[in-house]
Amino acid sequence: MLQGSLIDGQTLSKESSSHGLEPSAPEKARAASWDAAEDEALWTTRADGKVRLRLEPFCTQLPYTVHQMFYEALDKYGNLSALGFKRKDKWERISYHQYYLIARKVAKGFLKLGLERAHSVAILGFNSPEWFFSAVGTVFAGGIVTGIYTTSSPEACQYIAHDCRANVIVVDTQKQLEKILKIWKDLPHLKAVVIYQEPPPKKMANVYTMEELVELGQEVPEEALDAIINTQQPNQCCVLVYTSGTTGNPKGVMLSQDNITWTARYGSQAGDIQPAEVQQEVVVSYLPLSHIAAQIYDLWTGIQWGAQVCFADPDALKGTLVNTLREVEPTSHMGVPRVWEKIMERIQEVAAQSGFIRRKMLLWAMSVTLEQNLTCPSNDLKPFTSRLADYLVLARVRQALGFAKCQKNFYGAAPMTAETQRFFLGLNIRLYAGYGLSESTGPHFMSSPHNYGSTDSGRVVPGCRVKLVNQDADGIGEICLWGRTIFMGYLNMEDKTCEAIDSEGWLHTGDMGRLDADGFLYITGRLKELIITAGGENVPPVPIEEAVKMELPIISSAMLIGDQRKFLSMLLTLKCTLDPETSEPTDNLTEQAVEFCQRVGSKASTVSEIVGRRDEAVYQAIHDGIQRVNANAAARPYHIQKWAILERDFSISGGELGPTMKLKRLTVLEKYKDIIDSFYQEQKQ
Repeated sequence: MLQGSLIDGQTLSKESSSHGLEPSAPEKARAASWDAAEDEALWTTRADGKVRLRLEPFCTQLPYTVHQMFYEALDKYGNLSALGFKRKDKWERISYHQYYLIARKVAKGFLKLGLERAHSVAILGFNSPEWFFSAVGTVFAGGIVTGIYTTSSPEACQYIAHDCRANVIVVDTQKQLEKILKIWKDLPHLKAVVIYQEPPPKKMANVYTMEELVELGQEVPEEALDAIINTQQPNQCCVLVYTSGTTGNPKGVMLSQDNITWTARYGSQAGDIQPAEVQQEVVVSYLPLSHIAAQIYDLWTGIQWGAQVCFADPDALKGTLVNTLREVEPTSHMGVPRVWEKIMERIQEVAAQSGFIRRKMLLWAMSVTLEQNLTCPSNDLKPFTSRLADYLVLARVRQALGFAKCQKNFYGAAPMTAETQRFFLGLNIRLYAGYGLSESTGPHFMSSPHNYGSTDSGRVVPGCRVKLVNQDADGIGEICLWGRTIFMGYLNMEDKTCEAIDSEGWLHTGDMGRLDADGFLYITGRLKELIITAGGENVPPVPIEEAVKMELPIISSAMLIGDQRKFLSMLLTLKCTLDPETSEPTDNLTEQAVEFCQRVGSKASTVSEIVGRRDEAVYQAIHDGIQRVNANAAARPYHIQKWAILERDFSISGGELGPTMKLKRLTVLEKYKDIIDSFYQEQKQ
């Protein structure tokens, strides 16, 4: 993986490193004068475009570039460990000084390969130090970082690499290299590919290892790189994040240097991330860096506050993540809701297999702690029973999970079920929400230890604004955002950009929500996901789906259907174990699902037993549960009238979930069209 030649002998002293460690006079002057260009618009769709930054009286922070952010970090954190990675089963670490020097070498390598201003370096690989070096090096060299999901097909890679005019593509493995070799002929801007985890199978023209890239870069003078760094401005694009393309082609979200540096500072402050001079945060990097949440949290925030970022194995989500967490013991951790749900299911399975006394102890400790956390959420002086429960039982569970030192646990990218929230509250693990989009550089709302409610998405990040438009009688409207987090525009897509950003510069998120009296945001669903029945009723699906999952702990996924239909119906999947090798859903039910079956009088232990034989006890129990949900519905049009259990749980490979485990509703509607149509055909006969 990481070869010694990249990092050996690079301890850095102030005397030996004149290049790039001291900002030049023009760079210092620009920090004060860059905003003279008032004629610039708030958005652009050109990769080489500039925008007017949203400076306001309540947000006076002067804009600065990624290089300036790194320079300031070097001054404070240069000798601290920046990146941790495993080589031959042993953890090794790189300091911020070494990190900076390697990023410069990689930047010079990219310039030598022909990286042009406002063209991209696309990165197709799992999280690693090389991903970080490539990203930072790209920005230093005046290029645009573009992450591509490792699960992308060659066609998806071709679309993104062509759209962002990638001059260089960085890949980690031969498998990813093969995808690029297939599509290279259709990429007119592509000059070279760099592979870093394993050597190419044979010597190929314009395919280089990371070591060869650094070697090539030695031919570029340090002054040439400095000249490029010194001409960069905060209102220019440096990162492209492609949306998952659930509705048509992916859109390239253009983020400026100011978007990145401002959010890395203020978005993370709102989440109570500490600077290393107070406490060095330790973070495990495992979520896809092509997604804005992981990129901001792991990469850019890490530089801003001097965090130590440790890289998980590529198969982290197949079960090895917990090993890394135990070894690293992070102080702060982020997971998409699906990751937290899987941790919950794993704990439930272990508990189910434990002896009677241990199981009873865990249930007692969790119930005592949950009650305490719900009734006195901010009370630091806990009653004796709560402290005893934590000391005897819960502290050990957290240690087994790798969360012994973890003070902040975040989630984002999708809604979290109340069941999962309450489960972790019972373990004394509070899950803090972040709400935002790629188009808002990630977090525009944050929860934190000082700013917490168990079912909301936090408060607006200081320095940002929010408004709700077209509110209904309950105060629910479309969430619109404003601030330094708001993106520059969609690359090459003027019509889509104008749909997203209105004439006054507000970003329309397409999410529906309400704000309470204290400014906490509650998401109620998507504008486009809003089901409008044939009778004209507006039905938000998420609350109904969540109610079904709460009522029926055997249900893994629930998707409500009924747009332009006479009544509501629902597709259900059952909780099943995942194949440890592939992360594919298996036929075997989880312990919790088996328990449910036993409780209702069924001996089933697999999905096929229930669906294939239409297990009477389970089907009746689900019917009864849905009737209970219907009984609590606001009105009859909100009742679920028909439902079906699918033979397989939703998954990324099945196409129903996106790379961050978000439900792709349009795909589900298309894939299960026959089942859905059957709900409504019977009605006609």
